[in-house]
Amino acid sequence: MTPVRVVVTGDTHLGPRRRGPLPRALLSACAAADRILHTGDVTDAGLLDELAALAPLDGVAGNCDGWDVAARLPVEQTVEIGGLQIALVHDSGPDRDRRERLRAHFPGARVVCFGHTHLPVCDDRDGLLLLNPGSPTERRRARRHSYAELTIGPDASVEAHIVGI
Repeated sequence: MTPVRVVVTGDTHLGPRRRGPLPRALLSACAAADRILHTGDVTDAGLLDELAALAPLDGVAGNCDGWDVAARLPVEQTVEIGGLQIALVHDSGPDRDRRERLRAHFPGARVVCFGHTHLPVCDDRDGLLLLNPGSPTERRRARRHSYAELTIGPDASVEAHIVGI
C-alpha cells in the first residue's frame, strides 16, 4: 500500500465580496493529492465544487460561511483516511487547554484539523497531532499564506508539515 497524501486548507474566504482564485501552488498540491480537507470559512459553495473536482473533499462549515456552505458541510466531523481518524472543526477555542479539550471532544482521533485563527499550527505530541493549515488567501497575523500536507503511511503513521506560499 502506498502512502496517502492529504492537503489540508481552510479560511479561504473567497466569494462575492472577495474575488480571486486560490493560489496556484495550492491548486497544484490539491490536484496531486489523494484527499483534500477544508477547515471552514469557505464562504463560496462554488469553491467546494472546484476543490472536489481535484480530489475527494471533506470539510466543515465555519463562522463566516453562509447557508449555501452550511447546507453542504457539518460543523464538525471525523473522517477515516488510511486507517487514521482525523477530526475536523473550524473553531477550536482558546489556545489554553486546547489539546486536552480537543482530545476529550474527539477521543478516537489521532489528528484534529482546525482553522479560524489563520495562524498555522503543526504540533504532534502525546499521540495527538493538532493541525491548523493557516490561510492560503488571508494571512492576517500569520507571517505568510499557507496550507498543510499530511502523509499517512501504510501502518497509519502520519507526518505533517505546513507549506508556505
